[in-house]
Amino acid sequence: MEIALFLVLLAVGVLAGVVVADRIGVPAPLLLVVAGVAASFLPWVPQVHLEPEVVLLGLLPPLLYSTAISSSLVDFNANRRSILLLSVGLVLFTTAGVGLLVHALVPGTSWAIAFALGAVVAPPDAVAATAIGRRVGLPRRVVTILEGESLFNDATALVSLRTAIAAGGVGIELWRVGFDFLVASVGGVLIGVAAFWVVARMRRRITDPVLDVGLSFVIPFACFLLAEELHSSGVVAVVVAGLLLGHKAPILQTAQSRIAERINWRTIAFLLENTVFALIGLQAQWILQDLADSTLSGGRIVTVCLATLVAVIVLRMVWMFGARYLLVRPGPDPVTGQRPPWSFTFLLGWAGMRGVVTLAAAFVIPERTDHREVLLMVAFTVVAGTLLIQGLSLPWFARRLHVPSPDPLDDALARATLLQQASKAALDELEKIEYDDHTGVCDLIRQRLDQRNFAAWERLGTTADEESPAALYYRVRSQMIDAERRRILEIRRSGNVASDVIADVLASLDVEESMLDNAQQERDETASYARRRWTIGEKCADLERYPTVDDEPATACQACLDEGTRWVALRRCLECGNVACCDSSPRQHATRHFHETQHPVMQSAEPGEDWRWCYVHHLTA
Repeated sequence: MEIALFLVLLAVGVLAGVVVADRIGVPAPLLLVVAGVAASFLPWVPQVHLEPEVVLLGLLPPLLYSTAISSSLVDFNANRRSILLLSVGLVLFTTAGVGLLVHALVPGTSWAIAFALGAVVAPPDAVAATAIGRRVGLPRRVVTILEGESLFNDATALVSLRTAIAAGGVGIELWRVGFDFLVASVGGVLIGVAAFWVVARMRRRITDPVLDVGLSFVIPFACFLLAEELHSSGVVAVVVAGLLLGHKAPILQTAQSRIAERINWRTIAFLLENTVFALIGLQAQWILQDLADSTLSGGRIVTVCLATLVAVIVLRMVWMFGARYLLVRPGPDPVTGQRPPWSFTFLLGWAGMRGVVTLAAAFVIPERTDHREVLLMVAFTVVAGTLLIQGLSLPWFARRLHVPSPDPLDDALARATLLQQASKAALDELEKIEYDDHTGVCDLIRQRLDQRNFAAWERLGTTADEESPAALYYRVRSQMIDAERRRILEIRRSGNVASDVIADVLASLDVEESMLDNAQQERDETASYARRRWTIGEKCADLERYPTVDDEPATACQACLDEGTRWVALRRCLECGNVACCDSSPRQHATRHFHETQHPVMQSAEPGEDWRWCYVHHLTA
């Protein structure tokens, strides 16, 4: 009962901490660590000893899997060289560097234990880096590399730790670390691929979302346990299975299953991620208490802890810039076509926060080890120090270096382009389908496709003093849904309709309302962000032939004035200069102008906008 009560209070405290962190603008992981440290010294808070089995078997597999299924296999492959250099090369480099330092500073420590501690503090945390990185607004390529690194670096560290401890006091051989890692990683990949193959065949026959999501809860634990039982890397097995299943989800799962899985795993990851940081802080009191029995002086303990903290930060920065300028040259960004600046490398180096895996791995060090309590304090210092020092200063560095964060306008532009091309493919498919349409169903389909595309284009910006059609639709339809829900609840109180029917109708309203809310939130983000030009997608000869012009913003669509209609936004033909209304407008004169003249490229004529659209190739710049 006491354990259950503590877990409930821990969950409530974590949720409250996240809310407070959001209100005061501080990353939740940092606030939860500090709160956990403070709580550990309160007399009524029980001591919490993180057992390595709880973290490595209970927390690590679901956290890795939830990250893997939401990661892009395409982005991972595009940055695989950088990810492998960090998740393998940097971990071994840090292990060696910290091992040398600890062996020199802690008397009586064997080489094996020194390198074991190096492996413990080597891997940055998957949760801390990406959570803080996204909140700060780091460029997507930086976040992708951090995410990919943190998915695989635990495997390198745990294999190195296992090898070092197995070596005992005899010493450690580098070839043995390499061989063990090769065996573990290859085995983990094979098990992950096998798990993907089995689950993929099962999912082709599963249509029940509840059963499908239930299966997904089993996958990470099954992969991890099987791999570890076969002396392979459970981390690699879970990550490979998650990446492949996430990549193939649009083919293997139904739409309802994908939605349910995404929401359930987001909830699980949210609770586990934030609970982990609170648990880290709760270790402070008993770790400090154990130091009282140490034979080392307080000055020596402080020196070792601070020196190791500085070492993991410096070694990462040395490796980052050494790898960039000596080992490889980073390739051009697939979006901008430019090589990432040195500031990206610095932020990658500075985002090396350690987390719960470091603390859990420290407990794997045998209890008979000399000065074990000091080694545990070193691990705790590295975790807390990197979270607080690097986590708190990362936003400041990002601002000072003027690193561009993801732009909602770019996303809106990419979304509109993708939907336009998808609609084109859908209409081409419609032409191939044989049907007998006496009721105008196909016209209705085309109309809905147009409405979806128009709403996407409107997110790029419309006139500031007028309500766009999409915003008007959101406002009116939201009020109508509220009225519908009130009426359904009145009918429910009467008891004249079956509860299952009532629940189904309410659920359908919830789905529609959630779609409206998401779209409105994206429009608000886009409207609040400064407009700037961004080239995306494929190269287009017509877009290159018609560069952006700097004419004054247009004030009217003459065709609308002649017809007595209103326009939403204006577009300028870059061939003849004709100004006409956009496809969100009732008469769509800009598109009509293209069909009449075949002039291929138009540019937005709205204030602050200079993006262009090619009618021929359906591409944007």
